[in-house]
Amino acid sequence: MLNRVCMLLLAIALPLPLMTGVEADEVGQDTAHRHHPLQDQLLHEEFYSSWHMPDNPALSCCNSADCYPTEIRYVDGRVYARRREDGKYILIPSQKVERNRDNPDGRNHLCAPPPSASLVDTVYCFALGGAT
Repeated sequence: MLNRVCMLLLAIALPLPLMTGVEADEVGQDTAHRHHPLQDQLLHEEFYSSWHMPDNPALSCCNSADCYPTEIRYVDGRVYARRREDGKYILIPSQKVERNRDNPDGRNHLCAPPPSASLVDTVYCFALGGAT
């Protein structure tokens, strides 16, 4: 069921205008932050499985295949998060930022499809960590 929801979200997102992003300085550097530490895997899976889009609570943020801890940058007052597949920093739309729920570990978390699955930089959900 979740895969169908994710595919539907991709179909909806494809016609959206292209969002600009900030290229990563060095892809592949410091990749540990983008993977689930073994001790946190269950915690993350529980959080992701019950997480819904802030701007559309009827839709899931997908699952642990689409969601992961990430690094962020602030550029001109906007938040950009590093996509794990290519290291590109993508713009986080303000309506995708979780404001009604704490994240599981105080880190930044991004739910987004891989770049190969969408023609535009798509964000399903984003949780801002406390230690940014």
